[in-house]
Formats: sequence, structure tokens, C-alpha cells
Amino acid sequence: MQGWKSGAITTLGRGGSDLTATTIGKALGLQEIQVWKDVDGVLTCDPSIYPHAEPVPYLTFEEAAELAYFGAQVLHPQSMRPAREGDIPVRVKNSYNPNAPGTLITKTRDMSKAVLTSIVLKRNVTMLDIVSTRMLGQFGFLAKVFSIFEDLGISVDVVATSEVSISLTLDPSKLWSRELIQQASAFHVLRTNGVNVQMISQGASKVNISLIVNDSEAEQCVKALHYTFFESGDLSDLILAGGYENGSASPLQVHS
Repeated sequence: MQGWKSGAITTLGRGGSDLTATTIGKALGLQEIQVWKDVDGVLTCDPSIYPHAEPVPYLTFEEAAELAYFGAQVLHPQSMRPAREGDIPVRVKNSYNPNAPGTLITKTRDMSKAVLTSIVLKRNVTMLDIVSTRMLGQFGFLAKVFSIFEDLGISVDVVATSEVSISLTLDPSKLWSRELIQQASAFHVLRTNGVNVQMISQGASKVNISLIVNDSEAEQCVKALHYTFFESGDLSDLILAGGYENGSASPLQVHS
């Protein structure tokens, strides 16, 4: 506020124009906010990795934030915050193809049909395994581990724990009750394509699942998953008995 009064000029960085649009849209109480890009909305994967990527018609703000944080370049994690707080839908449109419907981002959406939302590849992460019998039945061990990363200024992305071990990935720059069905489906796809999963973690938000694979297998992983979930049209051999619980769908992050 002081900067506003003094006329100070600054740049907002990546997503600044989107943040400006959602902030003004929230202040005006608009029915819909549109952000215009050079693609037909948020895509099912990076088209430079797999050219058969398709636009995602609907997302929740929570899903969009997860996708943006883990590497989807169309949106910045913070740029949608004002619209989310104001419960105003955001539509991502293509400046070069204005007739395309784009992606509509809302607070909630119909989860009954989509098995998977989108696949994001985040490269060059470091996976760290910590094993210690001192973890068994003890309190404060994990707090000490994370306090070390805090002191070092290192961001931790993905975490998985057992009784005596913790596996985590470190940000290089500083899933499915449907969860069960989708994990089994994803592993089936990867196993048949010879991809070894080093680590798996479901996000606390319950709208994403992260798989850690070797860098040399990462793009193969994205292509195989995308073809199976978005193109083949037949998931019958992948679906386990028992139906879907909660009808939840998930973005899938692949880390290498």
C-alpha cells in the first residue's frame, strides 16, 4: 500500500498479468475472468514431450494450483488466488484460436467422468532416503529433519514415510480411492513399458499423485500414461473391482 501511495514501480514476474486480471476481477465482482494464452487452455501434458496433448475442459482451483506448482507453465500458482477467494470462475483462452472453448477453472467440478486430469513432468529433482531406527515410536524426529532443510533454505516437494524411513524430493531451483484404482492403473501402464517407479506419494490436498522415476525414463512415462488415460478409450483392463470412492480425479506429477 505504501508503494501505491509513493508511486513506486515494480514488476510482478511470471503470471503478473494473470494476477492483475484476477485481482481486478475480484474487486469488480465479475461473473467470469478470462486469461489469454498461446495454447487452447491447460493441456493434458506438455505438447513438446507428446504432441497428442489435449485441452482440459474443466479444472478446480485446487487442481490448477497443484499443476502450476509442479511445472505446468500456463498458470502461476499464485495468480489464481484472488479469483479463488472471490469464487469467480477463470477461463483460460487461446489468443491465436479464440473460438476454442478453453479451460474453465472453478471451485468445484463434476468428478464423475475424468479418471485423470493432466500429467506434468518436473525434471532434475533430487530424491533423498533417510533411514533410522530412532524414528520407530519416537516423536520429533521428522520435525528435526525438516528444521534442517529450513535452516538450509531447501524446499521439500514430495514426502513418503514408513516406520523407520523417510523419502523426499528436493526442489532443484532453491493420487487415487480412485487413488487405489489409479495407482494400480498407473503402475500397470509403467510396468508394461519397463519403467521403474522409485517413489510414490499422494499429496495432502488429495488431488494429486507424484511418481519418481529415472530421468532417462521420464518422457517415456509421460507418453505411456497419456496414451492410456487420454487416447486409448479403453481402461477396462486397468480398473479394479469395487468402483470409485468419492469420485475424485487427480493431476499426476512425474518427477525425474
